[in-house]
Parts: sequence; C-alpha cells; structure tokens
Amino acid sequence: MRVRTRSSAIIGTLCLIASLALTTASADEIAAPRQAAKVALKEVATAQNPTAGTAGPGGTVWIAERAGTVRVLDDQGLGEPVLDISGETTTDGERGLLGVAFDKGFAHFYISFTNREGTSTLDEFAVRDGKIQPDTRRTVLTQTQPYANHNGGDITFGPDGYLYIAFGDGGAGGDPHGNGQNLGTLLGKLLRIDPNGAEPYAIPPDNPFVNDPNAKDEIWAYGLRNPWRFSFDAGTGDLLIGDVGQSAWEEIDWAPASSKGGENYGWSQMEGNHPFRGGTEPANHVPPIHEYDRNGLGCSVTGGYVYRGTAIPDLKGQYVFSDYCDGTLRTLRIENGKVTGVGDLAANGGSVVSFVQGGNGELYVLDLGGSVSRIDPA
Repeated sequence: MRVRTRSSAIIGTLCLIASLALTTASADEIAAPRQAAKVALKEVATAQNPTAGTAGPGGTVWIAERAGTVRVLDDQGLGEPVLDISGETTTDGERGLLGVAFDKGFAHFYISFTNREGTSTLDEFAVRDGKIQPDTRRTVLTQTQPYANHNGGDITFGPDGYLYIAFGDGGAGGDPHGNGQNLGTLLGKLLRIDPNGAEPYAIPPDNPFVNDPNAKDEIWAYGLRNPWRFSFDAGTGDLLIGDVGQSAWEEIDWAPASSKGGENYGWSQMEGNHPFRGGTEPANHVPPIHEYDRNGLGCSVTGGYVYRGTAIPDLKGQYVFSDYCDGTLRTLRIENGKVTGVGDLAANGGSVVSFVQGGNGELYVLDLGGSVSRIDPA
C-alpha cells in the first residue's frame, strides 16, 4: 500500500499517466530492454479494494480484499467470498488483509492480516478438495505493530518449501526504533519458517541466525523498510523484493537462489544506495540492483514477478513491477544479479497495490480501487 499521503485529486491524475521515464540505478544500465514487449491490460474482474492474491487449485486465482474477504477468480469471474474475517481486522492506516498463500499441493491456505488491535497475524487453514476448512484454523505467528504503517504483510512459499513473511520496520517515519538493523526484532525483516514442522511452527535449521543468541531465529534477511511485495523467480529461484523508500529512493533488492540468507539491505542506515540522514553504510550492506528517485511521479514501489508465462514471449524473463503512485508497469532485465535493461510496458494499472502470478505463469495486476486485470499480449 502507499506509504506517503497524497491528495485524492493528485492520485487520480497520476493513475491516468500511461508511462514514466525511469531514472536508472547506475550508469552502466541499458536505457531500455532490447525488445519491448507489447502488452494490454484486460480487466477480468472488479473486487472491493483487492490487496493480494495467489495461484489456487484448479487453475484459479484467489484474491484477498482489504477488509478481510477472499474470493476466487476462475473462468466465470470472481465468485462470492470463500473466507470472511472482516469482523476481525481493521483498515486504518496501511492495515487490513495483506497477504495470502497456499503451500505446495494446496493442502493449507495462509492469510496475513492485522487484527483489531493492529497486530500482524498469520493464520492457517486446512484445505480439502479445494475448499477451506474453517474449523481447522490456527494462528501460526503474531507480531505487535507500533504504528499503523509499514506493516508489510506479504507471504509466499519459497522453492525450498518454507514460508517467507515480510514485515516492515514498524512504521512512523525514519525507523524511530531502529528496527531495520536490530536482529532482536522481527520488524524490518524477511522471515523464513516451517509452519508444519512443529506447533506453532519450526525454525529451518539452516536459517542464518539460529546460532546467534542476539538474533531472532526466524530472520532470513534484514535492513528492510517496508517490503511491499516480494517473489521468487519461478525459473531460477532468485528472490526479488520491492522495498518502499522513505523520501527519495525506491529500490528493488535481489538475492540468488543459492543464497544462505543473512543479507542486510541497509535500512535505516541506507535508503537505496544512499546514506540516510547521515547514516553509515554497513560493512555487509547488500545494495539494491535497481533504484529510482522521486523526480518523476513514483513514490511507492510495488514489487512484482519475473514473467514466466507463455502468452507474451517478448516479456519472458523480465521482472515486472510498478509504483502505487503512478501505476506504470515497469520492467527490468536481470543477468547474473545485474540489471542490464530497464523500461516500461506503456500500460497503466492505476493504484497498483500488488501483482499475482497465476498457476500458468501469467500475471495479474491489482488496483486498490477495484480492478483485477491480466497482462495480455497487445
């Protein structure tokens, strides 16, 4: 969700912009992809403030709505809610139902939301014959949130079968509690747990800080401000994170599939490649592979996916992402952890709050205003 407040009039204007000239992360990046894919956004449904989604059983796509409902998108459109926790969540600030995920084989369904007190909560449901079993619900993990923004909340299973959870630094501005660099808190981190290995969950034995008495065992990576959408490349297993900036720089972070975890992405000593308010770059800082400033219309990055579908051959292997404030669908070409091309798809998704990757690798764009669109060939 957006981190910086702007008037509705300004946002309405921004969402009409069809493309944006990006500021490249470094001088050696190529100004545009070698061949731009031609795409069109096809609206396939309208939801109530869609915030997240995930591929479901039988070729479906499950869509989370911010107030607490989950609906299933299939060839007939968006059905009635299959889950409703709207009496248990709150939508003040950047809160609500923020993430959904299935484990391998669609045996369990997970939801990530902020409860009535604003506490980040991860719950699990068993799934049988493609249907949620409400009586199996259990809480896996909770995290108190000091403020109503930067709650993160994205969840997904990695190629290793473990569940990854993104938490922001806790909110306010400038990380006032120093959570980003503090290994003693789950805030400002990417976590990695095994929800079925123990009750309520197990810690994977190869997590990077399991032998550090001063660090939380759940931590996989740290130094994040508000990781607003992360994903694993279905083709390579590489990890990509869109991390929302404070006041000047939006960034995309990357880790190879071979990573053993422990990356420090720098916040709040760094904002992108730049010291933040006199900060000192940590010795183990992993700089972003891409950043862009706010001289244009962007102000809040929304991470996406590396395209691995078949409908748009020219887009294959490119990372597709956006910005909540301008809605432009942007692309990166990445080779060996380096960005070799940046561009946009000349399409605008509105207030882009999330992307969804269907089971067939095709991508959907969620506009917080309601539109659920698929990226199709033009």
